[in-house]
Amino acid sequence: MITVDFQKVGLKPGYRVLDIGCGSGRHTCAAYQYKNVMAVGADLCFEDLKKAKERLDYHDKLKAHGGGHWGLSVADIQNLPFADNYFDLVICSEVMEHIPEHEKAICEVIRVLKTGKHLVISVPRYFPERICWALSDEYFNANQGHIRIYKKSELIDLVENAGVSHWGTGHAHSIHSPYWWLKCLVGPTREDSPMVNLYHRFLSWDIMEKPRLTRFLDYLLNPVLGKSLVLYFKKTASNTALSPNSTCRNGFSN
Repeated sequence: MITVDFQKVGLKPGYRVLDIGCGSGRHTCAAYQYKNVMAVGADLCFEDLKKAKERLDYHDKLKAHGGGHWGLSVADIQNLPFADNYFDLVICSEVMEHIPEHEKAICEVIRVLKTGKHLVISVPRYFPERICWALSDEYFNANQGHIRIYKKSELIDLVENAGVSHWGTGHAHSIHSPYWWLKCLVGPTREDSPMVNLYHRFLSWDIMEKPRLTRFLDYLLNPVLGKSLVLYFKKTASNTALSPNSTCRNGFSN
């Protein structure tokens, strides 16, 4: 389930890509399929990194990559172990809604991004997420600790104030929204609901097979029901000298 549109950011041979909060490595693997890309997946959860390694090893065996390299790192988004201006693309997908000090996290991902390159942040979209919270008091804890719901304008202002420019917006995974509503309705931690399990099987099949019909439906419904809000930013030359109002000072928030 890929949220980022790599065509939009112009992923090129030789790029260094950071997938921060990589989880099981879906975007790390997707970036690794491009020619000579160095894809780095980073996450605080060691168990998720083990799953990411299994996925990347499998891609290696199938030679389902573009001849590049990959690496994995246990890392805290609020204190990244990478040099300034190191990556050509930074992906932060479904992470910010979990981070209490989100200003500091944003400063860090911008710090390690090269000038002129792109940052992509995705978060749960306000409308579908608000329904999940309304249906279940357990949802925000059961789903690995969602602590906030972002409005689009709020998140754009927050990120731009840290030193990048917003240039694009997308929505993704509309057919996943009803699954989460159904899951919240029956109880987000339940594993014995036939309806939820059947829908999960459908989504797994859709991810693996990518049939044209569901791709088309997803495309049509994303503007209204898209589960994820995807925001594209660029670190321009003017952003390197941060304004007095910026939340970042040497990669950290005030």
